[in-house]
Amino acid sequence: MNQPYSPAHTRREVDIPTSPSSGTRIAIVAASWHQDIVGQSTRAIVAELARNGVPATQVDQFDVPGAFEIPLHARRLAQSGRYDAIIACGFIVNGGIYRHEFVTSAVIDGLMRIQLDSDVPVFSAVLTPRDFHEHDDHLRFFTDHFVKKGTEVAQACLATLQSLNALPLVHHQQ
Repeated sequence: MNQPYSPAHTRREVDIPTSPSSGTRIAIVAASWHQDIVGQSTRAIVAELARNGVPATQVDQFDVPGAFEIPLHARRLAQSGRYDAIIACGFIVNGGIYRHEFVTSAVIDGLMRIQLDSDVPVFSAVLTPRDFHEHDDHLRFFTDHFVKKGTEVAQACLATLQSLNALPLVHHQQ
């Protein structure tokens, strides 16, 4: 999806309510690598969820060492049956070797597979900038950018939960 998500636009077109059910539980799986930046997204997610009726007591955060560890944790959380949605947060940077592209593909492919296999929606605020250098300008830009992305992913999560709740439940025959 190359276009930015616009929950207000979506709600106007299809009139999806924004308030989640009172028992909505959401898990956040966040990579600890670049925690000063990634932490901005997790705080923004919790704040946006709270603004929309999901209190922090219904949001559990799980910290993992890096982005590569996110999919396994997300899969186990989805399998637990405890969560209505899972949001992944991480920052995969180009450290001068080609490895970051493989890690990015593995993480994003893993997250998609988890949601399709478990029927639990999984959202990604795992970002991979083309260029990142630890100087003041980039640190400031990405810190601010992760606040924006945290807010957007929380809005996408809530809108998706509402739209999925409106769909009829389909039972598959074995």
